[in-house]
Amino acid sequence: MSEEITPLAGLTDAALETLLKNAIRDTLLVGLVSAAVLLFVSGWRNAAMLVVGVAISAASILEWRRLVRFVNAKLDKQKVPKSTVLVVVSFVLKLTVFVAVIYGSLKCFHGSVVALLCGLGLAFVTLAWGALKLLRDL
Repeated sequence: MSEEITPLAGLTDAALETLLKNAIRDTLLVGLVSAAVLLFVSGWRNAAMLVVGVAISAASILEWRRLVRFVNAKLDKQKVPKSTVLVVVSFVLKLTVFVAVIYGSLKCFHGSVVALLCGLGLAFVTLAWGALKLLRDL
């Protein structure tokens, strides 16, 4: 039997860190440009909904980046700055804040839910795009 090496075996912690950092930057850049276009095309309410979705997307990637750093430190048996319980509780509390922000923006702005969902989905799009670029380079 021949043993095949998968492309993901060559993925380093530094490459993953770069992927997540670039995804935050790309999410903010694409989201703000899209919001500016939407502001002129559809009005401030829909642009505000898109900005809320983009902000939550970027903050979510940032939280995943922190969580990945913590897990990698645990796996590499390095000293971690926080306990596992504190990290998990912090992660869940921030997700709860994101839900509250989504609810508040829906109640206050009365904009399009589609614009909010597009902003929220932008994190997935930029992460997928970055992952495809990374896999192509491996």
